[in-house]
Amino acid sequence: MSYPQVVKVFCTSQEPDFESPWQSRPPQSGSGSGVVIGKGEILTGAHVVADATFIQVQKLSDPDKAVARVKAVCHDCDLALLEVADPGFTMDIRPAAIGEFADQGDQVEVVGFPVGGEEVSVTEGVVSRVEVQKYAHSQRFLLAATVDAAINAGNSGGPVFKDGRVAGIAFQKLEQAEAIGEIVPAPIIRHFLGGIEEGRAAEVPGLGLATQGLENPRLRQELGLGEGDSGLLVTAVSYGGSGWGALQPRDVLMRIGEHRIANNGTVRYRRRYRTLFDVVLGDYYVGDQVPVMVWRQGKRRSLKVTLQPYRELVPRSQYDRSPSFLIYGGLVFQVLCRDLLSIWDEWWRDAPAEYLHLYYSGLRSPERQEIVVLSKVLADEVNVGYDGFHHECVERVNGVLPRDMSHFVELLGAATDKVELQTSRHGIVVLDVAGAREATPRILARYRIPRDRSEDLDPVRSVALARASRSSRKEDRKVASRRGEVAEGGVRSRRRPGARKG
Repeated sequence: MSYPQVVKVFCTSQEPDFESPWQSRPPQSGSGSGVVIGKGEILTGAHVVADATFIQVQKLSDPDKAVARVKAVCHDCDLALLEVADPGFTMDIRPAAIGEFADQGDQVEVVGFPVGGEEVSVTEGVVSRVEVQKYAHSQRFLLAATVDAAINAGNSGGPVFKDGRVAGIAFQKLEQAEAIGEIVPAPIIRHFLGGIEEGRAAEVPGLGLATQGLENPRLRQELGLGEGDSGLLVTAVSYGGSGWGALQPRDVLMRIGEHRIANNGTVRYRRRYRTLFDVVLGDYYVGDQVPVMVWRQGKRRSLKVTLQPYRELVPRSQYDRSPSFLIYGGLVFQVLCRDLLSIWDEWWRDAPAEYLHLYYSGLRSPERQEIVVLSKVLADEVNVGYDGFHHECVERVNGVLPRDMSHFVELLGAATDKVELQTSRHGIVVLDVAGAREATPRILARYRIPRDRSEDLDPVRSVALARASRSSRKEDRKVASRRGEVAEGGVRSRRRPGARKG
């Protein structure tokens, strides 16, 4: 059987450098697979085109490539819809239809362009499991189907067919097992495409709750639950999440939508599959209202919660955006996120313990919605003696806890005489405001940094300081030239042998 709807996706991407947040890493090229589902429209995986700078697609019938762009993307469920610039690219292709749910035991074909060849590859397998899995791209727990057909690098974003229709999109495999791959199932695909048609936010909502199972009978007794009652104990509610203002600690979440929650946190999905209750969220959009039933102080209560975006105190992997940062007096401040943790190769073991604790256990509160960290110090006379401060959380700015990065910038901007920072490791940093502001252009010029902050914080000031930095750099070059340090055509290297480029 031929699959003319299956295309190869070529992507040049450029990821931000969270170790030096003012710059990007070198461009890199990769490829994946996709499937034509409409006129000029190709469905693929979000991770195939994440941080893309240039995308091309190639069909089986033509070796020439066509330029494409991302029309919509949902990184939560690892799906992206591409739009081809050439309207004639799909004229000779009959779009593939999105099929029904692939049940356990169904025969499927995984089609795509895995590494090791240029031609399309077809592998057959069986759906062996349907349940909530962790999506590696987003760290979200969503519905997935496991197949025993081979899914290798290059298969990502390619279709999985059942009876000639798309039953899923290949997105990851288990590294510890042989021939076990996972696919985004048809219900999530339909939900993603339906949201695009309706103009809904391309996000899977989150409840924003910390919960605990109720399998212990003594704990259920303490909460006053009767025989046959079940649910999850709410132990904390994250600020700004779906549960904020509606649910309370020590509530028992007994039902969400029409799904009864068991004591181990599972529901019976589609009346067949028992899996984590997170599966229900994939059926809703941000802004939807969902009915819930809770047990509160000995009584059942029916409530409605308005679903909000999934937000963590320490954001999970982010794509298609630059990191937030600020350089003040040579001190580099960033928002703590999983991408920053990833600068350690084995971050789950080697990253600072306080970072890991906040990543796994931190919850947003009205007082603290982001963690601002002092990630490094760019040495200068204004910050002499502070070079040992790196990768510490900022606890206070002139005695005030920074709520988030924007608030942190406001606190620094409001300071008139001095800035005193207290860090999580009990360090104290004091800077003279006038001295820090005067030093910033000099420091930017010395380290060849184009701006003192990310554009999301203050684009106007960022541009102004970039101009000051360029002016300062020109002056430095004039002085260096007089000292004979600049050769014609460029700067003579003065790096010590073996020194690593920063």
